[in-house]
Amino acid sequence: MATFEQRESGWWQAKIRRKGHATQSRTFEKKVDAETWARKIENEMDRGVFQDRREAETTTLRTALERYEREVTSKKKAQRQEKSFIKHWLERKDFAEKSLAGLKSSDFASFRDARLKIVSTQTVRHELKLIAHLFNIAAKEWGIAVENPLRNVKMPSQGKSRERRLSREEERYLLSAAENSGAVDKDGKSRANPWIAPAIRFALATAMRQGEVLMLTWKHIDKEKRTATLEDTKNGERRVVPLSPSALAVLEALPRTLRGPVFATTQEALAQSWKRAVKRAHRLYMADCEEAGTEVDPDFMTDLHFHDLRHEAISRLFELGLDAMTVSEISGHKTLQMLKRYTHLSKADVAQRLAMLESLKAAS
Repeated sequence: MATFEQRESGWWQAKIRRKGHATQSRTFEKKVDAETWARKIENEMDRGVFQDRREAETTTLRTALERYEREVTSKKKAQRQEKSFIKHWLERKDFAEKSLAGLKSSDFASFRDARLKIVSTQTVRHELKLIAHLFNIAAKEWGIAVENPLRNVKMPSQGKSRERRLSREEERYLLSAAENSGAVDKDGKSRANPWIAPAIRFALATAMRQGEVLMLTWKHIDKEKRTATLEDTKNGERRVVPLSPSALAVLEALPRTLRGPVFATTQEALAQSWKRAVKRAHRLYMADCEEAGTEVDPDFMTDLHFHDLRHEAISRLFELGLDAMTVSEISGHKTLQMLKRYTHLSKADVAQRLAMLESLKAAS
């Protein structure tokens, strides 16, 4: 039976003692709220569906996120990105210091609406999905009696897939900037990352992801068969990538060791070098336009990510005339539907093909 006691603060404490259950207590500002809570808990006990929520009420989102990072994120391939999402949540004290039981659907709905004004739809989706998965893990694997508040929160729409193409002119400026960064130390020696330009060329020649390029080792390169074997890809499957003459040329120009990575640099170093190369390429382009008195393309080198090289490489494979099944063997896509978003041929290429087909038909 529940008992109610008014504390010196004026708040009311409800306490429930039932045989077979640990004592449950909770404090409320109003007695009516304490009575409502007590009736709910006793009803659950009577029906045999009661779950002890004390751990959910004492575990903060911060504590849960730190545990999630140790036990879940650390085992994922895309750790770097997920850790950045976790860091953002930890910096939000209005969420991080609340208990799991105290977080409501309305809290995350408000977060979603405000956040969409600052970052992309995809980023908000990733941030919310992280928390949704955390609540599922807490309930199913950690044994914390908590409901997932994200279950009733509408996710932002997926939005359009990225269709960013790298123009040949952008490629020329990007490679020039990557090969000649101009950065020197106090002794006059170059501080440029020597791996960034070869990594760009190789990604464009193979359609590999950044992580796949960096994980590639010399023992997985077979120059006779002209293949590179990726033992552990994003989808968890082994993939053998055929190497074109341009890909082999990149490898031939690299310093060779008997073992170890083909591109001896880190993901962090490559990311920093990429950002510098993109900025320098844009500056070089602007300077050339000013000197030549030509009109500036406002989209030149804007919103360009390393992963866009994979999109560009796959699109170029289609432009070479390869069929979808062959391209999927190279790219590692499991379904043709997944590959469809990478097949955006330039309108000029489509027009050229149509003209060629009409010309062949007229000649027959």
